Amino acid sequence: MLWELGKLHSLNRITESLNDSALTAFLGTVTVWDVTEEICRAASRLDFRSDPADELIAATSLVYRVPLVTRDRRLRASQVVPLART
Repeated sequence: MLWELGKLHSLNRITESLNDSALTAFLGTVTVWDVTEEICRAASRLDFRSDPADELIAATSLVYRVPLVTRDRRLRASQVVPLART
């Protein structure tokens, strides 16, 4: 989620901001989905609780059947969310 990238930057957890040209160029190569009613419903089917942004990201992964890449232990323990395997 773009909001989360902006938030992480404002909290100094990542160095790239949404104004950085490299990040802007990268974002032009990825699909960014809107938060839809279907995604909000899917969030209630998750088998973990986390911050709302992580839940929406996981629900988006679930709805679009796109493997999620994360270091978050709660998300990685999910039996519902499709996770990328390394």
